Amino acid sequence: MRSFGLAFNAKFEQWMFLIIPGSLVLGFFFSSPMQRFVPAVPYLFAYVTLTMAIGCGLAQLRAVVRRPGVLVLTFLLAHVLSPLIAYGIGLLFFGADSPYVVGLVLFTIIPLGVSTVLWVGMSGGSVPLMLAMVVIDSALSPLVVPGGIHLLFHQAVDTDTGKMINDLLLIIVVPTLIGVALYELSKGRVQAAVKPIAAPLSKLCFVAVVMLNAAAIAPYTEKLSGDLLRLVPLSLAMVGICYAVGYFGTMFYRNNELQVTVSYATGMRNISLGIVLAMSYFSPLTAVPVVLSILIQQPLATVHHYVLHKLHKTTAGAEG
Repeated sequence: MRSFGLAFNAKFEQWMFLIIPGSLVLGFFFSSPMQRFVPAVPYLFAYVTLTMAIGCGLAQLRAVVRRPGVLVLTFLLAHVLSPLIAYGIGLLFFGADSPYVVGLVLFTIIPLGVSTVLWVGMSGGSVPLMLAMVVIDSALSPLVVPGGIHLLFHQAVDTDTGKMINDLLLIIVVPTLIGVALYELSKGRVQAAVKPIAAPLSKLCFVAVVMLNAAAIAPYTEKLSGDLLRLVPLSLAMVGICYAVGYFGTMFYRNNELQVTVSYATGMRNISLGIVLAMSYFSPLTAVPVVLSILIQQPLATVHHYVLHKLHKTTAGAEG
């Protein structure tokens, strides 16, 4: 059972860039029978958060806190500069009252994505730094997400901030605190002990979250009309810009490991949480740019991995 679970987890991570978009498509096609399971999404997502958090302890969090410059810069690039760029692009193409503008901005202010840890590890970045930043950013999300939305859309968007914060506490903060506590109580052994079962199950829960949210948004897709012709390239450009913001925003460090880590941090977001929030608190059309980002960010992560490999190979050759 242990070997099967680990093998399943490895294969899933290898093919995640196809599995996640495929899950999205299945959710759209089989939306009717899946509708009744949509209320389970927050609980499925809370489990995904928990399995991520059990790999991070207080020592890793302290190591990040001891490098506040990197942490603060990453959050400024991810949650200040990127949202402003998204807001400007949205205004230019859709106007101030469009729900698509909210969706583009929402993509940039939701927490850093859990799957960044995988890509950072494969691309030569700092896994402990990335994992700790995901945990800290997720813990701050009850302040960052509603705060960012209200700063930019306080007159255009009416949201129940209190309920949003409560849901973020349930989905992100509480599972994170439990995960870190389990890591500390087990002296870091809990993740290895439960990984053969917990990791594959979390991957299945992640797929279910994507699928069920696609099912929830499917009835509203007929309202898109010709908007997809603009939304698809804009979403593609926005995700690409987020990767570039992290990479070029840390060039002055002259540290490849740090550039890799921060570029993935700013480029990949917790899209499942974004869809949950978009579907719960905004117009269903708001979720469309977030949904499109699911299709885009994993394939672009592959492209980014290839570009980083070429850049670092060229740099190493020049230095040699």
